[in-house]
Amino acid sequence: MQALFGQLLIGLINGAFYAMLSLGLAVIFGLLNIINFTHGAQYMMGAFFAWFMLTKLGVGYWWSLLLAPIAVGAFGMLIERTMLARLYKLDHLYGLLLTFGLALIIQGLFRNEFGSSGLPYQIPSALTGGMNLGFMFLPIYRGWVIVASLIVCLSTWYVIERTKLGSYLRAATENPALVQAFGINVPRMITLTFGFGVGLAALAGVMAAPIYQVNPLMGADLIIVVFAVVVIGGMGSIMGAILTGFGLGVVEGLTKYFYPEASTTVIFVIMVIVLMIKPAGLFGRER
Repeated sequence: MQALFGQLLIGLINGAFYAMLSLGLAVIFGLLNIINFTHGAQYMMGAFFAWFMLTKLGVGYWWSLLLAPIAVGAFGMLIERTMLARLYKLDHLYGLLLTFGLALIIQGLFRNEFGSSGLPYQIPSALTGGMNLGFMFLPIYRGWVIVASLIVCLSTWYVIERTKLGSYLRAATENPALVQAFGINVPRMITLTFGFGVGLAALAGVMAAPIYQVNPLMGADLIIVVFAVVVIGGMGSIMGAILTGFGLGVVEGLTKYFYPEASTTVIFVIMVIVLMIKPAGLFGRER
């Protein structure tokens, strides 16, 4: 039973990162109709930002949680203004190809500079140790990751779906000319929204750094799974991304316990089944 609960914990941790990354993708696609393939590279940049701040400047984990999303998000906004803004009137495929190429460039630059081996990042002292729950041993940091991810995901959903700002964002995607007529700077709103989605990826990267070694390819290994999560939940569905991310993380953990050989493919098998039954995804709407 300890092995089973251990795999469930691993599944929840993976699900926390799936949820945060797919949430960022869902925000960008749902509000801006951009398929951002650089999301994995930006997740990796968040982890490297935390590593650089700690090893070169002596700035700890807690400050990196704040600064990394701002810095990487600003980088994302620069990409949106200088490159993606030119492609909005073209087919979605052009944006996908551009972001895919950018992801390869970013990963290549980091790989040339830091190599392929992972770089360790120390768990903050306040979150070291663990708790004995009786049926399993829970490392405090891993519990923090799950709780923090839930708070971030649900807060994002609330802002987009239940606040005036969120209504402005949704209206700007449906009828930008009308929203502009009310005195709202739609291009600036689009840029900030893109930066926010990128910042979520960077935040996930900082949280992942103490668990997984900081590696130039850490985003490339994860982004395909995250895209599958987004497709299953429904492209652009905020709550779909959250629920599907955590749910598929748990399914993956259970599969590793009961049938380890299928653990690397189970998410893609589920994606195929869902698309055959409901092409828009579990929580998506037909466009």
